[in-house]
Amino acid sequence: MDMDMATTLATWGPIAVMLVIFYFLLYRPQKRAQKEREEMLDSLKKGIRVVTIGGVYGTISELNEKIVKLKIADKVEIEVARGSIGSVVVDDKSTIDDDDDI
Repeated sequence: MDMDMATTLATWGPIAVMLVIFYFLLYRPQKRAQKEREEMLDSLKKGIRVVTIGGVYGTISELNEKIVKLKIADKVEIEVARGSIGSVVVDDKSTIDDDDDI
């Protein structure tokens, strides 16, 4: 009986270890980053300066659940999908970026 247990452990042990490693190195950090991004998108408000995933800087002039209007210059506003907002600009030289810890 002990031989069967050792064989089973030798067969399934490395697979179980790989699954644990996969969980802690890939799955958890990805879920955390996804949660942080959702929180950032939910906290958007009028007047906040943001940068889109495409690199366009602007200030939010209007927003709803799906669309954000960005003022990118005097008398120039564009509509972008809310999900295309990449990060919130803290000042002119830095941003709060979702991908910093990935």
